[in-house]
Amino acid sequence: MNNHHKQFKGSPEFLRSPERLALLEIPRVVALSIEGLSPNTVMDVGTGSGVFAQAFAEKGLGVTAIDLSLRMLTYAKQLMPDIPFIQARMEALPFPSGTFDIIFLGQVLHETDTLTQTLSQLHRCARERGIALEWPYKEEPAGPPLHHRLRPEQVEASASRAGFSRVDVIALQRMVLYRMHRF
Repeated sequence: MNNHHKQFKGSPEFLRSPERLALLEIPRVVALSIEGLSPNTVMDVGTGSGVFAQAFAEKGLGVTAIDLSLRMLTYAKQLMPDIPFIQARMEALPFPSGTFDIIFLGQVLHETDTLTQTLSQLHRCARERGIALEWPYKEEPAGPPLHHRLRPEQVEASASRAGFSRVDVIALQRMVLYRMHRF
């Protein structure tokens, strides 16, 4: 079981700061997440302050968001009362198989101690693809320490073990987007 020693401990307000939002390339990430699909539903795992839940909802998708932190969920729910926000762990998603077209993880995959188990949950619950936006594997002043970051080959190998057929590794300006395809 994950002891969550890598879990983000900062404030939800920090997650919506202009400096933080500038790193995320939100419109590009959302476009790449849905590219080539006609999705109706998305689950935002580790939603934090709900930045990506909001962006997907603004695209007309039905969004469900989960986070382990009740503090984060309360904050996000105040901003977006129409989105269901649920307290849950990414290592044990409380949904039936194939519930969502896309499952999105925004800068939280590095927080799990059970990478393959977490990606297996994405594979189980996603009909089309799993998406993980992550920090690059390099030492930087912002973000988690290097020993918490994921190497692309770690993500690709774990995604393959979890059942995904292929992984697109897309380098963004400051982040890496992993697009994991079921078929």
